Amino acid sequence: MELRMTRTWAEISLDALRANAKNMLAVLPGGTILLGVVKADAYGHGAVRCAAALREAGCGYLAVASPGEALELREAGETLPILILGAVDPALAPELADHRITLAAESLDKARALSAALRPGQTLRIHIKLDTGMGRLGFRAADAAQFAAAAEALTLPGLEPEGIFTHFAVSDEPGGEDYTHRQFRLFTDAADELERRWGGRFRLRHCANSGALLFYRDEGMCLDMVRPGLLTYGMYPDERTGGVALTPVMEFKSRVAAVTHHKKGDTISYGRTWTAERDCALAVLPVGYADGLLRCLSGRLEVLLRGRRVRQVGRICMDMCMLDVTDLPEVRVGDTATIFGRGTDGAPTASELAALAGTIPYEIVCAVSKRVPRIYLE
Repeated sequence: MELRMTRTWAEISLDALRANAKNMLAVLPGGTILLGVVKADAYGHGAVRCAAALREAGCGYLAVASPGEALELREAGETLPILILGAVDPALAPELADHRITLAAESLDKARALSAALRPGQTLRIHIKLDTGMGRLGFRAADAAQFAAAAEALTLPGLEPEGIFTHFAVSDEPGGEDYTHRQFRLFTDAADELERRWGGRFRLRHCANSGALLFYRDEGMCLDMVRPGLLTYGMYPDERTGGVALTPVMEFKSRVAAVTHHKKGDTISYGRTWTAERDCALAVLPVGYADGLLRCLSGRLEVLLRGRRVRQVGRICMDMCMLDVTDLPEVRVGDTATIFGRGTDGAPTASELAALAGTIPYEIVCAVSKRVPRIYLE
């Protein structure tokens, strides 16, 4: 779609994405694989294009959350190994094995079902998932019965145990050091013991997410592979950078559709939550919560327009929102407004919007909906 035809769009800098990957690789121990997390359509950035750019930048593995996401990449010609982190119907095991897709095995029942579903002679790569304190999915590493079940899963026919992994709960939070160290010790001890019982060796041990890559990489937690999510797309968990230079990959933009004029005392948008305190001019942007601009940001958001920040007023609608441009009389229909960007030109960042909304940057970029075209910049 030509840019002039779009009402609202997201610009995705593949150069920034590649640079982020290379900057992370530069601080990793030699031989550690960088896995590109491209689940949720690459956090709203577009999985197919982002996966290809990450491969070009040196990523050696990809991760998704569902079979559909994995098959989309294979159908697009992606050749890197792909790990499905989330739930999978075991009946899909033969098809996924045919496409060289790796699955997480988080329970003995699931591992047995995967093994039973395979056709004779088929092999399916698996990564054993250990729960070391996240409390979500995985064999509980501290539970003797669960540990024995994990050991049994390693011996099931047709399954090729390539890796073992866990997920840190608070590695990105100040004060989470003791808990993260405890999780790491539990994970490595469990992996060692499982190898001893099994008689084999996991080629890939991985536990480091974004927080661990930033703050624990000098403590040996990168192991064979790391799985940063947020960092890949140029956002940090908080104000700390951990010595890794990153650039936001997505900019969310819209065009002024109209400039309207109102009298002092006029009310604007649903619920009449904003009243003009003076005669004013409003710019109408054709972007709303159906595009991913969270309604909870109503009246709190500022947008970059003609080099200045202007305040959004009234409730954000499904397809529109309004900006107070009374002090910016040069605004014209067709002008580009940046809702969030890289911050270098004065635009808000996704992290800034997340703070206003009381959420995390992941939600801001993932919320940008499918109806918003992605414009890829090289």
